[in-house]
Amino acid sequence: MEQVWYTAAAWIGVALLASLISIRLGISVALVEIFLGCIAGNLGTAFGWTIFKPTPWINFLAGFASVVLTFLAGAEIEPEAFRRLWKPSLAIGFISFLAPFLGCMAYAYYVGGWPGESAQIAGVALSTTSMAVVYAVMVETGLNNTELGKLILAACFITDLGTVLALGLLFAEYDRWLLIFAVVTLVTLWRLPGICRWFFSLWGGRVIEPEIKLIFLVLTVLGGLAVTARSEAVLPAYLFGMVIAGLFVHDKVILHRLRATTFALLTPFFFIKAGTLVSLPALVAGFGMLTALFLMKMVTKIVGIWPLCRLFGIPVRESNYTTLLMATGLTFGSISALFGLTHGYIDQAQYSILVTGVIASAVIPTIIAQVWFQPREVSLGLQEEPVVLGTSEHFLHMPED
Repeated sequence: MEQVWYTAAAWIGVALLASLISIRLGISVALVEIFLGCIAGNLGTAFGWTIFKPTPWINFLAGFASVVLTFLAGAEIEPEAFRRLWKPSLAIGFISFLAPFLGCMAYAYYVGGWPGESAQIAGVALSTTSMAVVYAVMVETGLNNTELGKLILAACFITDLGTVLALGLLFAEYDRWLLIFAVVTLVTLWRLPGICRWFFSLWGGRVIEPEIKLIFLVLTVLGGLAVTARSEAVLPAYLFGMVIAGLFVHDKVILHRLRATTFALLTPFFFIKAGTLVSLPALVAGFGMLTALFLMKMVTKIVGIWPLCRLFGIPVRESNYTTLLMATGLTFGSISALFGLTHGYIDQAQYSILVTGVIASAVIPTIIAQVWFQPREVSLGLQEEPVVLGTSEHFLHMPED
């Protein structure tokens, strides 16, 4: 039993160190946690340490963290903004998912020689747009209060929905359990907004947080059904977040409390675990494949998104900015790669390549967008006056979904 406490102390210590480094350097704590987890995991392998080898309880916390993160991403969507901007959001978001999914999957299969299921995981992992990166940049620059910012956030929602659906549908077992899961999920999602509204008004606002416990209960029940059906627990979590997002538009207290709980306790285990599974020798050996897949993601995102931005009348500078932010990836990409490794669809070398490519896509496009293409005036014809935007000193500080 004492080994559990020492293991917990080591992992929490790494999480604390990652937080301090994140604050000092202005870099997303998720990136730092993955990096430190990679160092700890490879040092553990080299010296025979077991303290950074994931245990069953760490695996559970990491898995639950991915589910709650996915729920939070769905809950960030503003329903009114999405209804108003549904045409450009749907078009840009759909192509943002489809183009890199098909391109990266085809490259991994036909050029890289990966098996079919491994190539599918590569396509899913590299098709994502990071709501974590985009949302943080929107808030820090003031774009979240403009039509352009709301359009980008809504398009991110469509992209990530495509990713979650692809992950859940491609690797599901199509039997009676999948039918039961689908029916229960649809009925539950239909009734949940009213149930949550009633429950929050009657029992909410207390220090014991019954609202968060209800959310956790729904996530675990739907997640259990998803796993039984051989689907992925993040699928119902994302849909659950979507259907009750309207409850958080005018009252974000519950969302902030849930985010604080998640980031303080759960997400460090997910991102550190993701880092411990990255093999540096495998990464060096597969550097060529890593570079090719990263470039494939960037090229397919740019070729797919930029013309659509211009088609919908977005100015050139803002089209460049939108395209680059839609090319970012982090949380869902990591979740997809870890899902593939856990279920045996990819090996550790392929996992290392995918996770590193995901991390690179979180940093490089963001830097380019913020340094060279940050919008100065934004008006998409949906506001009376253009909004003059400020700049951000810490554009790489990206709170997670």
